[in-house]
Amino acid sequence: VNSTTRRLVEEGVRVAGIDLQELRPALAEEFGDAVHFYQCDISDDTALGKTAETALNDVGDISLIVNNAALFVFQGADATVEDMDKACQVNIRGTSRVTHHFLPSLRKGGGGSIVNMSSISGFVGQAAFATYNSTKFAIRGLTRCWAIDLAPENIRVNSVCPGYIKTNAFANYCNKFNLDYEAEDRRVGELHLLNRQGRPDEVAAATAFLLSDD
Repeated sequence: VNSTTRRLVEEGVRVAGIDLQELRPALAEEFGDAVHFYQCDISDDTALGKTAETALNDVGDISLIVNNAALFVFQGADATVEDMDKACQVNIRGTSRVTHHFLPSLRKGGGGSIVNMSSISGFVGQAAFATYNSTKFAIRGLTRCWAIDLAPENIRVNSVCPGYIKTNAFANYCNKFNLDYEAEDRRVGELHLLNRQGRPDEVAAATAFLLSDD
């Protein structure tokens, strides 16, 4: 999220960022007035609607949407109802509702671009990842359907599907499952043709390209 925000600001975009976590002072200092951050749980649609209204009042019309929020729930065939609900409420419904609340602004401006963050996990099966992977498959489905629905209104919809990316989320994953960080980094790096995890700035570059007029 930080890398994508940074890249978009460099490209001259004013950003309204919605995150479950409260904005850290260092980020506010780095981005200044170019970025407005809002703390909100996107699975709470009432709160999301109010946040979207505030963001539109603060920054004006919005023509670009990046759906990057994700809840990392990793369970297999024994997943509980609660496991599935948590994953779907953020990753599928949250993505849908963020788009819903900001779509009128894109339409008002005569078009725009939406980028949904899927994953390599939206293409393959992985052991004990069913709760997560199913939502990433679903985001690819949303992307394809929205692309058809919104093309007549000059709104492009694409998805970015990274492999493992070396972010704080990866470190949190290692901590949660008591994995040795360096060993896990090497293991997952070997799953990629370049023998390493991707970098956040690489995802940001792809996202910025798909948002741009290029």
